[in-house]
Amino acid sequence: MAVTVSQALWFLPFILPICLFVAWSDMKFMRIPNRSVLLLLGMFAIVGLLALPLLDYAWRWVHVIAVLAVGFVMSSAGLVGAGDAKFAAAMAPFVALQDALLVVVLFSAILLGAFATHRLARMLPPVRRLTPDWESWTRKRDFPMGLALSGTLIFYFLLPVLLPQVTLS
Repeated sequence: MAVTVSQALWFLPFILPICLFVAWSDMKFMRIPNRSVLLLLGMFAIVGLLALPLLDYAWRWVHVIAVLAVGFVMSSAGLVGAGDAKFAAAMAPFVALQDALLVVVLFSAILLGAFATHRLARMLPPVRRLTPDWESWTRKRDFPMGLALSGTLIFYFLLPVLLPQVTLS
């Protein structure tokens, strides 16, 4: 992994509440608020200056543009929601280019787990009683992708903290 323990410890406390809110909001309302996207980008703008070398920090803004462009095309084609595309773009500068493949694999695994867990949870009466008005329970074809996207960014920064000796490159 290109992300260091130090970088993970810089970013994790700031991204964690934003990601948890995005996951909750997407499950409850099937929406990722623009303010969450802007807050995550703003967090990178500030904390990234402290956590990353300046040249690396500057190049990571290109990640935002690239992922936003791909997300726009995918959203226009109806493959993902606009909020999902914008949130993925806001996540992009946090990921080192060398870790892109790792993040795709991590996202794939988390997406499968989140999808299975979400579908199982919505079938459980106790869960439905605790969260009766969640929009994601009633959408048969849609899935709150913010749950998987948020989980991916959280775990991307948890991995080097929990497994500092392991190299996943």
